[in-house]
Amino acid sequence: MESSTGKQTTVTRLIRWIARLWSVASILIILLLCVGEGVHYTGPMQWLGFLFYPVGISIGMILAWRRECLGGGIAVACLVIFYVIHLATAGVLPRGWGWLVLAAPGFLFLLCGFRRDKASKPLQQTAAG
Repeated sequence: MESSTGKQTTVTRLIRWIARLWSVASILIILLLCVGEGVHYTGPMQWLGFLFYPVGISIGMILAWRRECLGGGIAVACLVIFYVIHLATAGVLPRGWGWLVLAAPGFLFLLCGFRRDKASKPLQQTAAG
């Protein structure tokens, strides 16, 4: 029978690969949208929003392949900042669920990083004690 630590490691590994595959799909969709629709921003706030979503989110997801907490944190922070910029400039939050779906791997990378850190803490305490 598998121990609880082994099950947690398996679940974490599964979350990691779901996040990785989803991030590749998200980045490809974002690239297709940028190339197919073109980038037609007129003001500095629109360019700033573009810097955070999709550029910052994509960078965060790419970075998360090696540093899950850092990359996931960047992706989630860029999503939140994008929402704040959109609210400040348009007066409403972005409509639709697509924004969150494309950025969701950032949340999964954070979850995976937290699970990994939580699983390694008892091992560090045992080795130190």
